[in-house]
Amino acid sequence: MTDKTASGDVRLAGISKHYGSFTAVHPLDLTIPQGSFFALLGASGCGKTTTLRMIAGLEEPSTGTVSLGDREVTHLPPYKRPVNTVFQSYALFPHLSIYENIAFGLRRRGIKSVKKQVDDMLELVQLGQFAQRKPHQLSGGQQQRVAVARALINHPQVLLLDEPLGALDLKLRRQMQLELKRIQTEVGITFVHVTHDQEEAMTMADTVAVMNGGRVEQLGAPAELYENPRTTFVANFLGTSNLIEASVESAGTDVVVSASGTTLRLPGQRCSTTPRAGGKLLVGVRPEKISLVHADEEHTVAAGRNKIAGRIADSSFIGVSTQYVIDSRVCPELEVYAQNIERDARLVPGAEVVLHWNPEHTFGLDAAMDIDAGVETVEESA
Repeated sequence: MTDKTASGDVRLAGISKHYGSFTAVHPLDLTIPQGSFFALLGASGCGKTTTLRMIAGLEEPSTGTVSLGDREVTHLPPYKRPVNTVFQSYALFPHLSIYENIAFGLRRRGIKSVKKQVDDMLELVQLGQFAQRKPHQLSGGQQQRVAVARALINHPQVLLLDEPLGALDLKLRRQMQLELKRIQTEVGITFVHVTHDQEEAMTMADTVAVMNGGRVEQLGAPAELYENPRTTFVANFLGTSNLIEASVESAGTDVVVSASGTTLRLPGQRCSTTPRAGGKLLVGVRPEKISLVHADEEHTVAAGRNKIAGRIADSSFIGVSTQYVIDSRVCPELEVYAQNIERDARLVPGAEVVLHWNPEHTFGLDAAMDIDAGVETVEESA
């Protein structure tokens, strides 16, 4: 994949979409490399589906251009773009067999000998034995694979997926996440996937663009977004973050902060803003990075770790882990996820505890940001 890779990129340059006085998508520049699995992630109303529809040609951008490879397609109708879309509804033809549903695009183009291509697609989506069934005889996940096969048989440059797993139950959705990733890896076509489901985006995509209010908040590999959020919205929307308001004591390679008399440390390179002594910083740590010990065991905590004293307000056993809510003077309702390996029977509501974690696992955000940005959005999209 050399020159062809660059020539097959999806490039959005300054595209925006206005509906009267409402701006659904603010001017956006985005390059989606050929052959990648790219996710547009965000809550409903964030502009992700509108962006997808502008790539598909189903919406006309108010400003900017859409290019596929070296070809600008901004004003081309959908059927003239090398793009196919799979919708949440699948839109299969109920009166046609699975075989004929998949063959439909080829037959419409006047191609007579379709058998090999259809058989190849049936094999790709592992539905060969269902070729003669009708859509209503298949499960939701199988119907979804038929919709993907029907789109891919036309050899589009880009496959657009609009909330394709939204109608499936949780277990089937997780199976289909792996299936879609396998199919994308095998065919090597660019997949652009719109979803409000953080786990779905992180499981499948090479690159995720987190959208909020018609803008891209942050773009990167799933692990990068999760480990190094640059905004409070991303920190709260992707998983859960404990965000602590702190004063900067000193700033250098390591940053030292104080929160309600407790000293904490974090690497300077993990701050999305430049910390200055005397200034403010939001200090963040993910719940699963924190260890929890009973206050009587504080002496067992290794030197150099960040430590916060508190009291267990609530605990929930959820199988693989126990989730604790800790009240402390540093921050109300700190969340801690502890794997259920060796549970300390003393860690119950009311117990005095010490939270501790590696300073390297701490990140810093601009204190001027809304500390709760993205929290309600997660609840709405769940």
